[in-house]
Amino acid sequence: MGIMAKIAVSAALMAVAAPAAMADNYPSQPVRLVVGFSPGSSIDLVARIIGDGLSKRMGTSFIIENKTGANGMIAARTVQQAKPDGYTLLVSNSSSITVNPLLFSDLGYEPLKDFAPISTVVSVPFVLTVNPANPNTKDISNVADLIAKAKADPGGVTYGSAGNGNLMHLAGAQLAAMSGTQMTHVPYRGAASMEAGLLANEIYFGFDTLSGVPLMKSGKLKPLAMSSKERWRDLPDVPALDEVGYPGFDISFWVGTFAPAGTPDAVVERLNKEIAAVVQEPEVRERLMQQGNILTQSPADFIKKIETELGQNGDLIKRANITAQ
Repeated sequence: MGIMAKIAVSAALMAVAAPAAMADNYPSQPVRLVVGFSPGSSIDLVARIIGDGLSKRMGTSFIIENKTGANGMIAARTVQQAKPDGYTLLVSNSSSITVNPLLFSDLGYEPLKDFAPISTVVSVPFVLTVNPANPNTKDISNVADLIAKAKADPGGVTYGSAGNGNLMHLAGAQLAAMSGTQMTHVPYRGAASMEAGLLANEIYFGFDTLSGVPLMKSGKLKPLAMSSKERWRDLPDVPALDEVGYPGFDISFWVGTFAPAGTPDAVVERLNKEIAAVVQEPEVRERLMQQGNILTQSPADFIKKIETELGQNGDLIKRANITAQ
C-alpha cells in the first residue's frame, strides 16, 4: 500500500474513532440543561431531577438554565444555536416541538432538522379542573354539568391555557369540538399563571398540570376528568374523559431532552443510555413518578414519536381553526 493510501486509511480510521473517543471522555466540563419554563414548573422539576441524577452518574455538574418565554421557543433557539458538542442541551415539553412549528412561521427552528432528540423522560396527563369557589362553576360537579353550561351559553364558558397553541389550549379545543360547544380560550403566560387565573375566578376551567394535585386534594380546585385514557394514580376517583362520553380523548404532554443537530451520535447515544439508567434509580424514580409516567425511548423511537404527533396536532389545529396570536 502506498504512502498516500496509508494516510487516507489512517484518516478514515481516525474519523471513525474520534466520536467514540469523545463519548468516552464526555463530559469533561459542566453541561447546561436549558429549560424554557419557569422554576417550579413540571418541565423545570423534571430537568432538575434528571440533572441531579446525571451529575452523580457522570461525575460533572448538569446545570439548569431557565430561559422562559414564547412557549419554550427562546430556550429552543438558544440550544439550536449552541455548539453541537453535548455541553448545551434542551429539556423541553412537547408543545415547543410538536405544536409551535405548526403555528409560527417565524419560529426560528425546525424540530427534526435543528435538534438531535435524545430521549423522552416522562409523559404527563392534564386534569380538567374548575374552582368550586367560583360563582360561575360552584354548581359544576362533573363534565356533563360543564358541557351543559357551555351549551346553554355559547362562547360564555372560558378556559385557560399556558399560552396560545399550548397543549392545554389544544385539549380545550378538542373538548369543545367533541362536545359540539363554543368555548372561549384565554391564554396565560405559563401553567402557573393559568392556575392562578382559576383560583382568581378569571376563567371557568382549565386543563391543569399535575402540579395542581395538592390544590385539588385540599379542595381549593375540583378535578373533573383526566385528559389521558387512564386515571391518575393520585386521583383514583377522577375518571378519564374517555370514560365519560369522549371516546379516544387522549392528550398528554411529554418532557424530553435534545442536543443541537450535529452532536456526535456517540454522545447522543451515551446520554440516552445514562438517562435510561438514571430513571431506574429508586430515588429518582420516586421523584419522577410525582411528575408523570416515566417514559424513556431510543433516539430513533423518539424521532418517530415527534413525527406522529406533528401529524396529529396539525389535524387538530386545522379542525379547531387555531392560529398564532
